[in-house]
Amino acid sequence: MKEPGEFDGGEDLEKTVAWYRRFAEHEASGRSALFEGWAYGVADDGEVLALLGELPRPKRQPNLLFACSRLVGCPLVPYAEWREWLIANWSAVSAQMAVRGTQTNEPRRCAVLLPVLAKVAGPIALLEVGASAGLCLYPDRYSYSYDGRRIDPVDGPSTVLLECSTTGDPPIPVALPEIVWRAGIDLNPLDVSDEEDTTWLETLIWPEQHERRQRIRAAMDIVRSDPPRIVRGDAIDDLPALVADVPAGIPLVIVSSAAIVYLMPEPRARFIDYVRALDATWISNEGAGIVPVAAGKLNGRVSPVTGQMLLSVNEEPMAFTGPHGDRLDWL
Repeated sequence: MKEPGEFDGGEDLEKTVAWYRRFAEHEASGRSALFEGWAYGVADDGEVLALLGELPRPKRQPNLLFACSRLVGCPLVPYAEWREWLIANWSAVSAQMAVRGTQTNEPRRCAVLLPVLAKVAGPIALLEVGASAGLCLYPDRYSYSYDGRRIDPVDGPSTVLLECSTTGDPPIPVALPEIVWRAGIDLNPLDVSDEEDTTWLETLIWPEQHERRQRIRAAMDIVRSDPPRIVRGDAIDDLPALVADVPAGIPLVIVSSAAIVYLMPEPRARFIDYVRALDATWISNEGAGIVPVAAGKLNGRVSPVTGQMLLSVNEEPMAFTGPHGDRLDWL
């Protein structure tokens, strides 16, 4: 049995080190200088790595460590000072990491989903896997700007404007989809009317990203005015019951955006097999290797920017996308 502070062999340690280096190089670089420094620092720090070794591997995620540190009250300071604080407050931070998961609910991801979502003949039923607080269940309530080309909801401009730069001539729609049924599923649904939940949502936003914070607050106001149905459950055992509730005759669209990456390989494969067999459109926006069939159809094409995700429809690759919906590189 693994003792606290010990890794399951050298390979286990190497994977955690690689995780933090990859986060620094491909996710935080250019987006958060603070988190980039923290991630590089953790990757080279045996004592902090030993503390992370006390946690199950999925709980060692950089985003989770940094967000839970901030939730507990860490100072936003360079690595050496933050490290000192972290070690002194490890019991409180690790307690939060044990019960929480990253639930980044970035509404701007709707901007990269919209071109493929709007191609589904509507009206439609929209079901999101890993819905968090449901901010991405309202693509019909936001305004969009693609390189200056604007699209607004039927009832006029939204208080949320999602701006997205594009390459490759994506099929930008002239109107937003008509959604007549919407629901989500999440292991731990967040409620935008609950102060603790909204605090966690805002804490997941990186310190330097003030624009994202304002956008998410505005999106929460929209969701708060018309709360979605979000079921507590997992994407394997509990999803079929929710699918069964979709009104007959309404085309179903299932969306997973940076969600199934958190499933281990075997349950992820089971999820893919399940949605593949449904009479539904599956839009996935995940890391490039997460949906193997879609990745295999890239035929050597690579993302023009590091850290991008792969947008696919029923396992057909469509575009590389920015992780927070800011960029759409159509294939």
